[in-house]
Amino acid sequence: MSSKSTKQVSLPVLTNSKARHKFLLGEKFEAGIVLTGTEVKSIRAGNAQISESFARFVKDELFLFNVHIAEYEHGGEENHPPQRSRKLLLKRRELSKLKAEVEAAGKSLVPLRIYFKDALIKCQIAVGTGKNHRDKRQDLKKRVAQREADQALKNSLKR
Repeated sequence: MSSKSTKQVSLPVLTNSKARHKFLLGEKFEAGIVLTGTEVKSIRAGNAQISESFARFVKDELFLFNVHIAEYEHGGEENHPPQRSRKLLLKRRELSKLKAEVEAAGKSLVPLRIYFKDALIKCQIAVGTGKNHRDKRQDLKKRVAQREADQALKNSLKR
């Protein structure tokens, strides 16, 4: 009998590391993204960045801005512009809920990560409220205290 070898290809997950530092995050949503073929190939190669990106409503549609997806090296004339706006796909009920929350409370829509789900590329977005300098310092103090407590516990277990 012949056995088929199955290759496990690890697909990249793009994360926005600055999002948790700059925003207090609320409810999260999973959205599809409208992409061209060369953009998908470039994301598969890991040539994309979402650290400074944001989502915004244009009329009644949600778009993702400032996502940098590098041009595909074998794309030729069909290559995409690296920083174009990309449409996000959500259900109408979710879109109206997000739009009402953003307009009423003055919150922001922050992309947290872009990942592969089966053969599709999805974007996880969250409703965020901007942190001020004091909030950022308090988060830093909590992390330092937690790190010191973990270190003390680790040292006491060694003895």
